[in-house]
Amino acid sequence: MRTPIVTTLLAAAALSGCAAAPGQEPGRETAPEQLTVQVVSTLPHDPAAFTEGLEFAGDLLYESTGLAGQSTLTAGPAGGPPATTAILPAPLFGEGVTVLGPKLWQLTWQDGVAIERDSKTLAELRRVKYDGEGWGLCHQADGRLVMSNGSSKLTFRDPATFAVTGSVDVGRDQLNELECVGGDVYANVWHTDTVLRIDAATGHVTATIDAGRLRSQVNTTDSEAVLNGIAAVPGTDEYLLTGKQWPVTFRVRFVPKNA
Repeated sequence: MRTPIVTTLLAAAALSGCAAAPGQEPGRETAPEQLTVQVVSTLPHDPAAFTEGLEFAGDLLYESTGLAGQSTLTAGPAGGPPATTAILPAPLFGEGVTVLGPKLWQLTWQDGVAIERDSKTLAELRRVKYDGEGWGLCHQADGRLVMSNGSSKLTFRDPATFAVTGSVDVGRDQLNELECVGGDVYANVWHTDTVLRIDAATGHVTATIDAGRLRSQVNTTDSEAVLNGIAAVPGTDEYLLTGKQWPVTFRVRFVPKNA
Protein backbone atom coordinates (compact mmCIF):
# COMPACT_ATOMS: atom_id res chain seq x y z
CA MET A 1 0.00 0.00 0.00
CA ARG A 2 3.00 2.36 0.42
CA THR A 3 3.67 2.80 -3.31
CA PRO A 4 0.15 3.96 -4.35
CA ILE A 5 0.08 6.40 -1.43
CA VAL A 6 3.45 7.90 -2.38
CA THR A 7 2.38 8.12 -6.02
CA THR A 8 -0.81 9.91 -5.04
CA LEU A 9 1.08 12.37 -2.85
CA LEU A 10 3.58 13.11 -5.61
CA ALA A 11 0.78 13.71 -8.10
CA ALA A 12 -0.96 16.07 -5.70
CA ALA A 13 2.28 17.96 -5.14
CA ALA A 14 2.81 18.28 -8.89
CA LEU A 15 -0.68 19.65 -9.38
CA SER A 16 -0.16 22.09 -6.54
CA GLY A 17 3.04 23.32 -8.15
CA CYS A 18 1.27 23.80 -11.47
CA ALA A 19 -1.26 26.07 -9.76
CA ALA A 20 1.39 28.70 -8.99
CA ALA A 21 1.82 31.58 -11.40
CA PRO A 22 4.78 31.30 -13.82
CA GLY A 23 7.96 32.37 -12.07
CA GLN A 24 6.21 32.47 -8.70
CA GLU A 25 6.97 30.07 -5.88
CA PRO A 26 3.90 28.40 -4.35
CA GLY A 27 2.65 30.32 -1.33
CA ARG A 28 4.64 33.46 -2.15
CA GLU A 29 2.79 36.68 -2.98
CA THR A 30 3.56 38.62 -6.14
CA ALA A 31 5.46 41.84 -5.41
CA PRO A 32 3.20 44.92 -5.48
CA GLU A 33 3.16 47.03 -8.63
CA GLN A 34 5.03 50.30 -8.28
CA LEU A 35 2.82 53.11 -9.56
CA THR A 36 2.80 56.90 -9.52
CA VAL A 37 0.30 59.62 -10.38
CA GLN A 38 -0.21 61.34 -13.72
CA VAL A 39 -2.03 64.64 -13.22
CA VAL A 40 -4.90 65.13 -15.65
CA SER A 41 -6.26 68.39 -14.22
CA THR A 42 -6.66 70.35 -11.00
CA LEU A 43 -9.70 71.66 -9.17
CA PRO A 44 -10.00 74.19 -6.35
CA HIS A 45 -10.38 72.79 -2.84
CA ASP A 46 -11.42 74.55 0.35
CA PRO A 47 -8.11 75.25 2.15
CA ALA A 48 -9.93 75.13 5.49
CA ALA A 49 -11.23 71.60 4.89
CA PHE A 50 -9.42 69.06 7.09
CA THR A 51 -10.28 66.24 4.70
CA GLU A 52 -11.06 62.86 6.25
CA GLY A 53 -13.42 61.29 3.70
CA LEU A 54 -14.03 61.77 -0.02
CA GLU A 55 -16.42 59.87 -2.30
CA PHE A 56 -18.48 60.36 -5.44
CA ALA A 57 -22.12 59.30 -5.66
CA GLY A 58 -23.23 60.09 -9.18
CA ASP A 59 -22.28 63.68 -9.97
CA LEU A 60 -22.04 64.68 -6.32
CA LEU A 61 -18.77 64.69 -4.41
CA TYR A 62 -19.17 64.06 -0.68
CA GLU A 63 -16.48 65.30 1.67
CA SER A 64 -16.22 64.70 5.40
CA THR A 65 -13.89 66.95 7.38
CA GLY A 66 -12.42 66.75 10.86
CA LEU A 67 -11.33 68.82 13.86
CA ALA A 68 -13.62 69.10 16.86
CA GLY A 69 -15.92 72.08 16.53
CA GLN A 70 -15.08 72.46 12.82
CA SER A 71 -16.18 69.12 11.38
CA THR A 72 -18.59 69.13 8.44
CA LEU A 73 -20.08 66.94 5.75
CA THR A 74 -20.66 68.51 2.35
CA ALA A 75 -22.10 67.40 -0.98
CA GLY A 76 -21.83 69.21 -4.28
CA PRO A 77 -20.04 69.36 -7.63
CA ALA A 78 -16.33 68.58 -7.60
CA GLY A 79 -14.38 71.82 -7.41
CA GLY A 80 -17.50 73.90 -6.78
CA PRO A 81 -19.23 75.26 -3.70
CA PRO A 82 -21.17 72.64 -1.73
CA ALA A 83 -24.88 72.36 -2.44
CA THR A 84 -25.58 70.87 0.99
CA THR A 85 -23.71 71.08 4.29
CA ALA A 86 -24.12 69.39 7.66
CA ILE A 87 -22.21 70.59 10.71
CA LEU A 88 -21.12 68.13 13.37
CA PRO A 89 -21.59 69.49 16.89
CA ALA A 90 -18.55 69.57 19.16
CA PRO A 91 -16.86 67.47 20.37
CA LEU A 92 -17.51 65.20 17.36
CA PHE A 93 -14.55 64.86 14.98
CA GLY A 94 -15.66 63.82 11.49
CA GLU A 95 -13.91 61.01 9.64
CA GLY A 96 -14.60 58.72 6.65
CA VAL A 97 -17.84 58.71 4.67
CA THR A 98 -19.53 56.36 2.22
CA VAL A 99 -22.82 56.71 0.33
CA LEU A 100 -25.23 53.82 -0.22
CA GLY A 101 -28.15 55.08 -2.29
CA PRO A 102 -30.58 57.09 -0.16
CA LYS A 103 -28.42 56.85 2.96
CA LEU A 104 -24.81 57.30 3.99
CA TRP A 105 -22.53 56.53 6.90
CA GLN A 106 -20.12 59.03 8.43
CA LEU A 107 -17.49 57.98 10.96
CA THR A 108 -16.15 59.90 13.93
CA TRP A 109 -12.59 59.64 15.19
CA GLN A 110 -12.53 58.88 18.92
CA ASP A 111 -16.21 59.46 19.67
CA GLY A 112 -17.18 55.83 19.05
CA VAL A 113 -20.22 56.57 16.89
CA ALA A 114 -21.11 56.17 13.23
CA ILE A 115 -23.74 58.59 11.98
CA GLU A 116 -26.30 57.41 9.45
CA ARG A 117 -27.64 60.25 7.31
CA ASP A 118 -30.05 60.96 4.49
CA SER A 119 -27.73 61.21 1.48
CA LYS A 120 -29.80 63.97 -0.13
CA THR A 121 -30.39 66.32 2.79
CA LEU A 122 -27.49 65.09 5.00
CA ALA A 123 -29.95 65.07 7.91
CA GLU A 124 -28.92 62.77 10.74
CA LEU A 125 -31.06 59.62 11.02
CA ARG A 126 -29.41 57.71 13.85
CA ARG A 127 -26.13 56.94 15.58
CA VAL A 128 -24.58 53.51 16.06
CA LYS A 129 -21.81 52.85 18.56
CA TYR A 130 -18.61 50.99 17.70
CA ASP A 131 -15.40 50.13 19.53
CA GLY A 132 -12.12 51.89 18.85
CA GLU A 133 -11.33 54.72 16.48
CA GLY A 134 -12.87 55.54 13.11
CA TRP A 135 -10.61 56.59 10.22
CA GLY A 136 -11.60 55.57 6.67
CA LEU A 137 -14.78 54.10 5.19
CA CYS A 138 -15.97 52.81 1.81
CA HIS A 139 -18.33 50.15 0.51
CA GLN A 140 -18.12 47.33 -2.00
CA ALA A 141 -20.57 46.55 -4.79
CA ASP A 142 -22.62 44.27 -2.54
CA GLY A 143 -22.94 47.07 0.02
CA ARG A 144 -20.48 45.60 2.52
CA LEU A 145 -18.71 48.36 4.41
CA VAL A 146 -14.92 48.47 4.71
CA MET A 147 -13.50 50.48 7.61
CA SER A 148 -10.02 51.45 8.82
CA ASN A 149 -8.99 52.54 12.30
CA GLY A 150 -5.35 53.55 11.83
CA SER A 151 -4.07 50.02 12.36
CA SER A 152 -3.10 47.43 9.74
CA LYS A 153 -6.60 45.93 9.79
CA LEU A 154 -9.55 46.50 7.49
CA THR A 155 -12.85 45.67 9.17
CA PHE A 156 -15.96 44.61 7.25
CA ARG A 157 -19.36 45.76 8.51
CA ASP A 158 -23.00 45.20 7.69
CA PRO A 159 -24.39 48.26 5.85
CA ALA A 160 -27.73 48.11 7.68
CA THR A 161 -26.61 47.46 11.25
CA PHE A 162 -22.95 48.50 11.18
CA ALA A 163 -22.14 45.20 12.91
CA VAL A 164 -18.71 43.65 12.29
CA THR A 165 -18.80 40.77 9.80
CA GLY A 166 -15.08 40.08 9.35
CA SER A 167 -11.64 41.57 8.82
CA VAL A 168 -8.31 41.20 7.00
CA ASP A 169 -4.82 42.27 8.01
CA VAL A 170 -2.89 44.27 5.43
CA GLY A 171 0.49 44.07 7.15
CA ARG A 172 0.99 47.83 7.17
CA ASP A 173 -0.52 50.17 9.73
CA GLN A 174 -1.71 53.78 9.60
CA LEU A 175 -4.37 52.91 6.99
CA ASN A 176 -6.48 56.03 6.67
CA GLU A 177 -9.01 57.26 4.09
CA LEU A 178 -10.38 54.49 1.85
CA GLU A 179 -11.91 54.04 -1.60
CA CYS A 180 -13.52 50.78 -2.74
CA VAL A 181 -13.22 49.93 -6.45
CA GLY A 182 -14.36 46.46 -7.50
CA GLY A 183 -12.53 43.94 -5.35
CA ASP A 184 -9.85 46.44 -4.40
CA VAL A 185 -9.55 48.94 -1.59
CA TYR A 186 -7.35 52.00 -2.05
CA ALA A 187 -5.95 53.29 1.23
CA ASN A 188 -4.10 56.47 2.09
CA VAL A 189 -1.25 55.77 4.52
CA TRP A 190 -1.27 58.49 7.17
CA HIS A 191 1.65 60.92 7.22
CA THR A 192 2.98 59.61 3.91
CA ASP A 193 2.47 60.38 0.23
CA THR A 194 1.59 56.73 -0.39
CA VAL A 195 -1.66 55.10 -1.47
CA LEU A 196 -1.95 51.31 -1.29
CA ARG A 197 -4.12 49.15 -3.53
CA ILE A 198 -5.31 46.22 -1.45
CA ASP A 199 -7.07 43.00 -2.42
CA ALA A 200 -10.06 43.14 -0.09
CA ALA A 201 -10.47 39.36 -0.06
CA THR A 202 -6.96 38.62 1.18
CA GLY A 203 -5.52 41.87 2.52
CA HIS A 204 -2.57 41.55 0.13
CA VAL A 205 -1.11 44.84 -1.14
CA THR A 206 -1.16 44.61 -4.95
CA ALA A 207 0.17 48.10 -5.72
CA THR A 208 2.05 50.92 -4.01
CA ILE A 209 1.24 54.34 -5.45
CA ASP A 210 3.70 57.20 -4.93
CA ALA A 211 1.81 60.51 -4.92
CA GLY A 212 4.77 62.54 -3.67
CA ARG A 213 4.90 64.76 -6.74
CA LEU A 214 1.60 66.33 -5.69
CA ARG A 215 3.07 67.77 -2.49
CA SER A 216 5.48 69.99 -4.44
CA GLN A 217 2.44 71.66 -5.99
CA VAL A 218 0.80 72.34 -2.63
CA ASN A 219 2.09 75.41 -0.82
CA THR A 220 2.05 74.17 2.77
CA THR A 221 4.60 73.58 5.51
CA ASP A 222 2.08 72.22 8.02
CA SER A 223 3.12 68.70 9.07
CA GLU A 224 -0.55 67.74 9.50
CA ALA A 225 -1.55 68.92 6.01
CA VAL A 226 -1.07 65.42 4.64
CA LEU A 227 -2.40 63.56 1.63
CA ASN A 228 -5.80 62.19 2.65
CA GLY A 229 -8.73 61.90 0.30
CA ILE A 230 -9.26 59.59 -2.66
CA ALA A 231 -12.38 59.29 -4.82
CA ALA A 232 -12.81 57.25 -7.99
CA VAL A 233 -14.29 59.38 -10.78
CA PRO A 234 -17.38 57.50 -12.05
CA GLY A 235 -17.11 56.05 -15.55
CA THR A 236 -13.35 56.62 -15.82
CA ASP A 237 -10.03 55.15 -14.69
CA GLU A 238 -9.24 58.43 -12.94
CA TYR A 239 -9.25 59.50 -9.30
CA LEU A 240 -9.45 62.66 -7.27
CA LEU A 241 -6.69 63.08 -4.70
CA THR A 242 -6.47 65.85 -2.14
CA GLY A 243 -5.22 66.44 1.38
CA LYS A 244 -5.99 68.05 4.70
CA GLN A 245 -6.29 71.80 4.17
CA TRP A 246 -4.91 71.57 0.65
CA PRO A 247 -6.04 74.41 -1.65
CA VAL A 248 -6.26 72.09 -4.64
CA THR A 249 -7.67 68.70 -5.64
CA PHE A 250 -5.84 66.71 -8.31
CA ARG A 251 -7.54 64.56 -10.92
CA VAL A 252 -5.07 61.79 -11.69
CA ARG A 253 -4.42 58.44 -13.29
CA PHE A 254 -2.29 55.75 -11.71
CA VAL A 255 0.54 54.77 -14.08
CA PRO A 256 3.70 52.62 -13.84
CA LYS A 257 6.37 54.45 -11.87
CA ASN A 258 9.25 53.76 -14.23
CA ALA A 259 7.38 54.07 -17.52
